[in-house]
Amino acid sequence: MNVEMISWPWMDEEALCGMAAATCTGAKDHGKALEAALKSGHESVLEHAAFTFRVEGVSRALLAQMTRHRLASFSVKSQRYIDMRDMPSVVPASIMDDPDLMDEYTDLLEDIKGFYRRAVEKGVPKEDARYITPQAAMTDFIVTMNARELRHFFRLRCCRRAQWEIRALADEMLRLAKKKAPALFDDAGPGCLAGECPEAKPCGQPRQKGEWEWQKT
Repeated sequence: MNVEMISWPWMDEEALCGMAAATCTGAKDHGKALEAALKSGHESVLEHAAFTFRVEGVSRALLAQMTRHRLASFSVKSQRYIDMRDMPSVVPASIMDDPDLMDEYTDLLEDIKGFYRRAVEKGVPKEDARYITPQAAMTDFIVTMNARELRHFFRLRCCRRAQWEIRALADEMLRLAKKKAPALFDDAGPGCLAGECPEAKPCGQPRQKGEWEWQKT
C-alpha cells in the first residue's frame, strides 16, 4: 500500500476554516473562532477545506468499503481498460501465516489469471473478462474529501474494530492530515479518543493520540 496527499487548500487551512467560523459569529480572531467552532461541534466550517490523496496497491475489497463514504470524490483504475493478466493481489496476513492456505490461495489466483488470459486471447473484451477477478485484486484510486468528512472517516476507520486494510489506510491518511493541517486534525481519530467508545461492542483496547504522530517510513 502506498498513500500520499497530492492536493490541499492553497490558502492556509486554518485561515480558510477560521475565516468561515468567524463569518458565522462575527469574531475578529479567526484562529479562536475556529477553535470555538470545533469545541462546539460546529464542523460545517471544515467543509471549505478539501484534501486529495493518491492510494496505490490496495484491494478491491478495500475500495468497496471506501466508496461507502459518499461525501467524497473518487477516480479509480478501471478494469474495463487495464489489462489484468498479471493481476497483482493483496494477501491477508491471516492467510499468509498458514502455509497450506497460502499455497491454495496462490493456486486459486493463478487459475483466475489463467482464465482471464485465455478469455482475452479468445477475444473476450476486458470489461467482460474482469468478471472473474476477485476482491483481492489490487487497484489504485484518487480520493478527495473535505476536512469534515475526513474527520468522520477517521472516527470510523481508525477504530480497532474496522477491517485491517482500511484501518491501515485511514491511519496513514490521518498521519498525513495531521502533518499538513494540525489545527483541523489534532483531535481527529477513532471515537475512543474523545472518551467512552461509541461502538456497541468495544474492543477494550482504546487507541492513543500519539499513534498518528507524523513519521516518514
